[in-house]
Amino acid sequence: MPDRFSAATIEVADSLAAIGAADWNRLAGGHPMLSHAFLHGLHQTQCAVPSTGWTPQYLLLTVGGRLEAALPLYLKDHSYGEYVFDWAWADAYEHAGFQYYPKLLAAIPFSPVTGNRLLVSDPAYRGPLIDAAIRLTETAGLSSFHCLFPGDDEAEVMRERGLMLRTGVQFHWHNPGYRSFDEFLAGMTHDKRKKIRQERRKVVDADVRFRWLTGDAISEADWDFFHRCYVNTYRAHRSTPYLTRQFFLHLGETMADQVLLIIAERDGKPIASALNLFNGTTLYGRYWGAMEFVPGLHFEACYYQAIEFCIERGIRHFEGGAQGEHKLARGFAPVKTLSAHWLARPEFASAVERYLARETVGMANYIDELNERQPYKPAG
Repeated sequence: MPDRFSAATIEVADSLAAIGAADWNRLAGGHPMLSHAFLHGLHQTQCAVPSTGWTPQYLLLTVGGRLEAALPLYLKDHSYGEYVFDWAWADAYEHAGFQYYPKLLAAIPFSPVTGNRLLVSDPAYRGPLIDAAIRLTETAGLSSFHCLFPGDDEAEVMRERGLMLRTGVQFHWHNPGYRSFDEFLAGMTHDKRKKIRQERRKVVDADVRFRWLTGDAISEADWDFFHRCYVNTYRAHRSTPYLTRQFFLHLGETMADQVLLIIAERDGKPIASALNLFNGTTLYGRYWGAMEFVPGLHFEACYYQAIEFCIERGIRHFEGGAQGEHKLARGFAPVKTLSAHWLARPEFASAVERYLARETVGMANYIDELNERQPYKPAG
């Protein structure tokens, strides 16, 4: 750390309760899911807490009592809710007679969204935060430290400090300044444009209409309906929901101006809902659920309505969530994502490094293949 930062101190905090929201948000850069309200809400409403396998261990760097850098960090007892899969690494560790969990994880719980993870007032603090996370891993005798979906420049600093980078892919929609949904469609190939129009027509013919709700327009009844949809989706997949009704109500109370709740109705009765968060530049698609099946409803509620909202608000990017090659035909483009990993045992680190070298080549080829299947007409 440069001499001018020699007065900095780093501590571990198991809660954001003692950190002022304004101090935290000054570093979070306007990202809704890095905000104090979002992260602290996950803890307050019993979503990301020790009993669910998420023990907050936030790194806080202060200078003269002022918060200058932070790293959202958790002790994890499992690998659920991460969207970067290391189950095979855990199995190999444990088959060799070692304990993989708990591990140390820098991430936004349950949220495969890109953005800064090293929240700093000055880029010079990035290195000290990474070093502190590795020291914490070593001191606690943990197997590993992982950082999910960081920015490219942050990932490069992590690589320079010995972390291994892993690539993945998501599908994001980009808005160069469309004035209407039809203008967006006009740039697509005939077949893809026709398919989208057919999908949208099915929903219209089913007499489904949509409401966009933000801010104070979202009522407790709307949140209750969304929660039922959310739980129903997890139940259909024989899985357990990560988030509680109390968390969604918390979003409505603390950051509703950054929430877009899309509700589908037929004959005035709600039948499906999709939850998004947004700021001035990016919309993040998060969860959806339906109480009945309507052909094309998923694509309409989760993608097309959200794209229309972005066009109306001038929002330039729409992150549609993890995975989903089907998004490609609906106007989303493949985007490389990154994660960074540090394993304490050298023999396992070497094995993972060899694996990642092969995986990186395969992922690059896959992204090239996806780009060749872009749904847009050739430029010019």
